[in-house]
Amino acid sequence: MAKTIFITGTSSGIGKRTAKYFQQKGWNVIATMRNPEKETELTQLDNVTVLPLDVTNSEQIKTTVAKAVSLGKIDVVLNNAGYGTVGALEGTTEQEIEQVVNTNLVGVIKLTKEFIPHFRENKSGVFITISSIGGLVAYPFFSLYHTTKWAIEGFTESLAFELNQLGIQIKTVQPGPTKTDFTGRSLVIPEHAAYDDIFDSFKNIFFSDAVLDNLAPAETVSEVIYEAATDGKNQLRYLVGSVANGDYNKRLELGAEEFHKDLDKTFFGE
Repeated sequence: MAKTIFITGTSSGIGKRTAKYFQQKGWNVIATMRNPEKETELTQLDNVTVLPLDVTNSEQIKTTVAKAVSLGKIDVVLNNAGYGTVGALEGTTEQEIEQVVNTNLVGVIKLTKEFIPHFRENKSGVFITISSIGGLVAYPFFSLYHTTKWAIEGFTESLAFELNQLGIQIKTVQPGPTKTDFTGRSLVIPEHAAYDDIFDSFKNIFFSDAVLDNLAPAETVSEVIYEAATDGKNQLRYLVGSVANGDYNKRLELGAEEFHKDLDKTFFGE
């Protein structure tokens, strides 16, 4: 009997590619997005059900999870919906702060909580959340994004203690820079004139052609998500790509303080 995965944020990027990847592997896919009426690809695929879900809408989380569970047993829940924001904190609005925290963090917590009874009753299930190498290390000008991703890592590591005892796995996947629309539609860039010079210094390195031309394909992330969904291991973290593995290992090797100083030199000189 085919297994079923529930995925948030499938209108583009990693979410859409992963929905297609699991469908090709013979899974049933429940693909959710804010505006399913605009979807033209996933709706054409066999064994793919498209449902509406804005992860910042608490009532819609409840109704969509109830609908999904009514269709049959869910084996994997992939918390994928999210977006990036890069820029000086001083340049952000209160609305921008609340929106990124509600989407990247609070939505994950609420959706996970809503699915726990289903997994608990079945004594099985896998939660996977798309985190980031930005959940394990910190780069300049990503303070809000890191807030959400570091929180996801702590949330997952703690929750694993209680869920593993019930036969439920919970995991995170940490991609490095990936060829999605992260640097386009899904990236919010608040601006503040006081930081223009140092932000330019940062952007010239972080968003250089050399970096953007060598991003890992999103399919690589989907492959690792599939591994996390099917390997049967109570493993917390799955890093994806050379940048993620390299930076994380470098932080472990140097220690947090020296790694921070090393990045400071890289982006802003001596």
